[in-house]
Amino acid sequence: MKKIAAITMVRNDDFFLRKWVEYYGAQLGREHLYIYFDGLDQEIPAFCEGTCSERIAKLGTDVVSNDKARVAVMSARAAQLFAEGYELVIGTDADEFLAPDPALGLSLPAFLSGLKVRGSVSALGLDVGQKLGEEGDLAADAPFLRQRHYAQLGTRYTKAAVLAAPLPWGSGFHRVRGHNFHIVKDLYLFHFGYADLRRIQERFQDPNRLALGWEKHLKKRSRTIDLVTRRRALDFDSWTRRARCLQQFLRPPYAWNKPAMLGLKRVVRIPDRFQDCL
Repeated sequence: MKKIAAITMVRNDDFFLRKWVEYYGAQLGREHLYIYFDGLDQEIPAFCEGTCSERIAKLGTDVVSNDKARVAVMSARAAQLFAEGYELVIGTDADEFLAPDPALGLSLPAFLSGLKVRGSVSALGLDVGQKLGEEGDLAADAPFLRQRHYAQLGTRYTKAAVLAAPLPWGSGFHRVRGHNFHIVKDLYLFHFGYADLRRIQERFQDPNRLALGWEKHLKKRSRTIDLVTRRRALDFDSWTRRARCLQQFLRPPYAWNKPAMLGLKRVVRIPDRFQDCL
């Protein structure tokens, strides 16, 4: 089995970070989790015990500068981990979870250890939403995929989340600068940042986020919920296969190393076989 680390950076996000620690800790071992708290005013929660957690000076004064500073720190930390003997480094936000298809019967480290990764690999992104009228508030003490059953197939969360060498990530782990990407079959990235309307509304009240210019970004988050609520859900297996093919070969004209999907917005129902993944 390959030696694998997972890294993330957070600020005021204990809800998703707790799940991140539980999930990746069970998969990789807590001693291989590296968590950076954005701001010396942050407290390291008790549930991070056993992880490699560190507070750093606050980064950036707005969304753009914060994103650029974050990814520079994460890329540098990943390079250090490779120098310390890690063979793969997973980089995600705290509300993002990599999972292989349960039909394979493989854990995340077993799946990744079986890959031949030259520089980086991407999972197919699934932007999980909340279907209003059918799904209630997201509870922390139950598996997320028992509570959420629908996701948008887009390109934003098909991220270069796994590195096999000290390469520079682009903002938000969306790409590796100067390098192409390869989308791995049967690997998915579940993003839950748009999966709960109540939590989005609470974030509108967070003065720290508003001061950084997050208001426009937070409003965009409700669009996934609207899309999942209004649109008919399509078959997961057939449409993830199509989306992977499209994103593998199509590129937007402004970024050749990011995936494209012809502007298609498709909602799929996540199969029950995933419900105990995370």
